[in-house]
Amino acid sequence: MRIIVDAMGGDNAPAEIVKGSILAAKDFDIEIIFVGDKPEIEKHLNGSSKNISIIHTTEVITCEDEPTTSIRTKKDSSMVVGMKLLAEGGGDAFVSAGSTGAIITGATLIVKRIKGIRRVALAPLIPANGKSTLLIDCGANADCTPEFLEQFAIMGNAYAKAVLNVQNPKIALLNNGDEETKGNELAKNSYQAIKALPLNFVGNIEARDVLNGNVDVIVTDGFSGNILLKSIEGTAMYFSKNLKEMLTKNIVTKLCAVLLSGGIKDFKKKFDYNEHGGAPILGADGVVIKAHGSSGSLAFYNAIRQAKKFAETKVILSIKDIIQKTT
Repeated sequence: MRIIVDAMGGDNAPAEIVKGSILAAKDFDIEIIFVGDKPEIEKHLNGSSKNISIIHTTEVITCEDEPTTSIRTKKDSSMVVGMKLLAEGGGDAFVSAGSTGAIITGATLIVKRIKGIRRVALAPLIPANGKSTLLIDCGANADCTPEFLEQFAIMGNAYAKAVLNVQNPKIALLNNGDEETKGNELAKNSYQAIKALPLNFVGNIEARDVLNGNVDVIVTDGFSGNILLKSIEGTAMYFSKNLKEMLTKNIVTKLCAVLLSGGIKDFKKKFDYNEHGGAPILGADGVVIKAHGSSGSLAFYNAIRQAKKFAETKVILSIKDIIQKTT
């Protein structure tokens, strides 16, 4: 399997990107195709060359660049060249920690959408009571229609079945109440649209219940999904910081911290993005993974692991089959 890696995307590129990719190439027995500044990439290879190749590019798309303009004008950027390689069949998956907006735009304009899919969606995994729940969408589409959310449910269901190994995924719609009549017009109309699908739709879910682990896929528009995701991240950071302060307050609390160290590490690990890899761009006609912008080597390693499983499980073919039958 060939994984195309945008070596120049993200806060810690290319050093941490290269380090994580080399570990992944070794552990997963895959080929890594780095796309980016070849001299800079080579500085961090540390003699590694097995299953490694480099395509040299001269430009980088940054988070300050306007997504659509940069995708159209920076033709020799690592992201554009990497996505073109994926679209042309030069690799099985593309992974980048670069600009979310540019990746979504590139997935739409270069890799293209699956025929019949109206919008691609960003679908990260969030920790939920010892398991992972797929959140779709979390930022690709701030404004949605019921048709978009209906398709998000279809794509989320396919991904949960194949990649998360859930036989009959429970699908829920994020809302401000669990009653069928709750919510704005988008929520109420989307409820009816998803309810009519041959899916295991369990109705609405409120934000307070998201981490209970009672559902496998949570469907929402990108605006609400992004707020939910950032709220979870912020809350985890707040509790982690305050817990540390509390347990290092005096000698007694420090002794308690030693006794609780195993549990504390497990708690922090559940909310650590480094452990969960990246977020798939569902709806694109190719395997595209968006890694966290601050990815270190471990986070990028796990993003590549996720890309490998995404490609192996043929999720895209499943989505194509379902969309063909329902449109």
